[in-house]
Amino acid sequence: MVKDRHREVPASYVVLIKDGRVLLLRRFNTGYMDGNYSLPAGHVDKGETFMQCAVREAKEEIGVELDPKNLKIAHIMHRFSGEEWGDLGYRIDVFFAIEKWNGEIKNMEPEKCDDLSWHDLNSLPENTIPYIKHALESINKKIFYSEFGWN
Repeated sequence: MVKDRHREVPASYVVLIKDGRVLLLRRFNTGYMDGNYSLPAGHVDKGETFMQCAVREAKEEIGVELDPKNLKIAHIMHRFSGEEWGDLGYRIDVFFAIEKWNGEIKNMEPEKCDDLSWHDLNSLPENTIPYIKHALESINKKIFYSEFGWN
């Protein structure tokens, strides 16, 4: 008998931290959670590692270069996005914290992001995507693993 197993969609998130503040971007014109704050992030491409994805996304979205040696896994989340996503609803999200980067932070995707700004980790905007808020709160509390969206 073959077991029915789900396949998780992998994604990497970059948590840039400076003086107790985190860099957030507000989604715009993407069709998903527009008007809400998130982190620089993206799906892991086939043949790519979580870390390679984080480095790539930082360059593509905010124009900075990251040294993989400075990336630290701060949180792992096993997330269920909901039945409406079908087989794509099962997610593994890896959040990398970093305090040093090369280059100037710049909104490289103004067609997808209408604000790029620093926010206090203890006072996140109300319109932060719920699972992102959960991850950042977990990171702040040094909780390494969580589950989100499972009932």
